[in-house]
Amino acid sequence: MHDPELTKEALAELPPDIGESPLFNGDLAPVPEKRRNWTTYNFAALWISMAHCIPTYTLAGGLIADGMNWWQALLTIGLGNLIVLIPILLNAHPGTKYGIPFPVLARAAFGTIGANAPAVVRGLVACGWFGINTFIGGEAIHTFITTFAPGFAELGGRAQVAGIEVSHLATFLMFWVMNIAIVYKGMNAVRVFENWAAPIVLVLAALLLGWVVSRAGGTGTLLAKPSQFKNLSEFWPVFVPKLTAMVGFWATLSLNIPDFTRYGRGQKEQMMGQALGLPTTMIAFSAMALVITSASAAVLKGVPIEKLWNPEFLVAQMTSALPPPGATEPLIASAGTRAAVAIIAVVGIIIATVSVNIAANVVSPANDFANLAPKYISFQTGGLITGILGIVCMPWKLMADPATYIGGWLTGVSALLGPIAGIMIADYFILRKTELDVPDLYREKGRYGGVNPAAMLALAAGVAPNLPGFLKGIHVIDSVPAVFDGLYIYAWFTGFFLSGAVYLGVSKLVPPKTEATAE
Repeated sequence: MHDPELTKEALAELPPDIGESPLFNGDLAPVPEKRRNWTTYNFAALWISMAHCIPTYTLAGGLIADGMNWWQALLTIGLGNLIVLIPILLNAHPGTKYGIPFPVLARAAFGTIGANAPAVVRGLVACGWFGINTFIGGEAIHTFITTFAPGFAELGGRAQVAGIEVSHLATFLMFWVMNIAIVYKGMNAVRVFENWAAPIVLVLAALLLGWVVSRAGGTGTLLAKPSQFKNLSEFWPVFVPKLTAMVGFWATLSLNIPDFTRYGRGQKEQMMGQALGLPTTMIAFSAMALVITSASAAVLKGVPIEKLWNPEFLVAQMTSALPPPGATEPLIASAGTRAAVAIIAVVGIIIATVSVNIAANVVSPANDFANLAPKYISFQTGGLITGILGIVCMPWKLMADPATYIGGWLTGVSALLGPIAGIMIADYFILRKTELDVPDLYREKGRYGGVNPAAMLALAAGVAPNLPGFLKGIHVIDSVPAVFDGLYIYAWFTGFFLSGAVYLGVSKLVPPKTEATAE
C-alpha cells in the first residue's frame, strides 16, 4: 500500500537489479530528493507534539517525589534531553543525506541479515509502549463517554475479557482504530497530523494552566518546596540515575530518527527543527505541569499530590457533578461548562496521545517489521503487526504493575538501545566517514551482505554489564553484586560507549568489506 509513484521515482535513481532484490520494497526505498519536503517547522512540530504527552507531564512530579525541588527537576529534564539530542542529531544525518530509514541504515553496521537484530529489539520495545499509550488514550475516551452516559460503564454487566471490563475494552479498541487508520494513510498523513497537533496541544495545556492558576489565586506552594538534599554528595546518587532515565526517555528515537529525517529538505532543517523542538518543549511542558500541579494542590486541598500529577484525574474532578474531597460544591457549577471542559480536555489528551503513539511507537516498528521480509511486509502491514502485538501484550495488565514492566522490563530492554546507537554512530561517522553505498544496502551479496560479526560482538559487549541489573529489575534474581547495580544506573551510557569502542577495535582487526559487489 505504499505510494507507487514514489517507488518508481526511487527505482529510477537506483541500479536495475535493486527492484528485484528481496531486501527492497517501496516503503524502505531511499526517498528521492524532490520528495524530501519536511521543513524546520515540520521537525519542530514533530517533537513538540510528541513531547506534549502524559508521560512528559508526570516527569517532574516523579523527580520532586524523589526529593528534588522545582529547579533541580527541570535541570535534570533539560540536561537529559540535551544529552540525548546529540545521538538523535548524529543518527539523523544519514537519513537526510541518503533518504534511508533506520533498518536500512542499520544494515551498514550490522549487515543485511544482522540488521534484523537491532530492528526487532527497537520494534518490540515500541509495541509495548504502543499498547500502553493506546490504553491511556482509551481510558480518556472512557472518561469522556461516561461523563455524558454513565450507564456505558455497565456495558456487558461489567463482565471481563482477558482481565479488562467490556466498556474499557471497547474504548481501548476505539483508540486503537484511530491510530491504525492514520498509519494506513502513510507517512504524509503522519506529517500533517503532527503539524496541527503540536499547536493544539500547547494551547489546551495553556488554557488548563490559566484556569487552575486563576482558580487557586496563584501558583500554590509546591514551587516553594525546598530540596531534600543538603549538598552535592547527597544529590548526586539520586541525580545520576534520574538523568539516565531522562536520556532513556527518548533513546528509542535516537535510533529510528532516520525514519523521519529521510523526508527532510536538508541537514540545516532537520538539525534546527529538532534542536528547537525537543529540549525546549520538554522543559516548557514539564514547567507547565509543575505550575498546574502546584495550583491544583491549592484548589483540591487534601488530595494526595501523587494523584494531582495525573492530568486525567484533574479532568475527572473538573467535569464531575460531585464536589471534590474536602469541598462542598463541584469545581465547576454549570453542567454546560463541565461538558465543554470534558470535550476540550479529552480531545487534548487524545491528540497528545495519538501524536506520540504514531510517531514514537508505530512508524519505527512498522519499518522494522517490514525489514524482516520487505517483499511481503509493507509499512502499513508492519503497523498492523505493531498494533496486534500492542493488544497481545495486554497493556491493562502491564499498567496494573508498572514497577515491574516499565521500571523493569522496558527500562531493561531500553538498555539495549544505547549499545545499538553507539555501534551505528561509530560505524557511520568514524569507520565510514559518512560515506555509504546505497545500492549495496539493498543487495544480499554486496559489501554489507550477511552478518557483521564485529557489530554483534560489540552489541554483546555493551549488553553484558547491564544484564545482571536487568534480571534483578524484572525479578528473575533477587540481588546482584553492588558493582552491577552501579553499572545499571549508567546503563545507556555504559552500553553506548563500550559498544562503540569495541566495534571500532574489532573492525580494525577485521576490517569490513569495502568493495562494491553487484549481483
